[in-house]
Amino acid sequence: MGDLQTTNVALIIMAVVSVLEALLLIGIGVGGFLGYRRVMQLVNELEARQIAPVREKVDAILGDVKAVTARVNSEAERVDHAIHGTIDRVDHTAEQVKSSVMDKVNHAAGIVRGVRAAIVSVLQTDHRPKPPATAAGRL
Repeated sequence: MGDLQTTNVALIIMAVVSVLEALLLIGIGVGGFLGYRRVMQLVNELEARQIAPVREKVDAILGDVKAVTARVNSEAERVDHAIHGTIDRVDHTAEQVKSSVMDKVNHAAGIVRGVRAAIVSVLQTDHRPKPPATAAGRL
């Protein structure tokens, strides 16, 4: 029977060790949970003290940046419209000046052509000497 008693003692020791291991695991789990809860409490306090005020400032800055960006976009569109309008007016004025100058140049060119034609006509007239008058025509 000595073998049975040795087996029982070994089983009791293993059962006690298993219970101790279970208690140890439960203790580690409770300790982990308490550590987690403490860390989360510290994170929440840190967020409330440090991050929340900074976030409010950043949100205010982002709001200002949005407003400035919207205004800059509006002004850029207005300037772009003004520039296009000015360029259109300059193009229109250049066309009018070109047309006016061309009309005057064409008018002057017509006068010059007319004077030239008159001069050419006068210079190209027949300069043949008139035949001498006969004796009967001298009287």
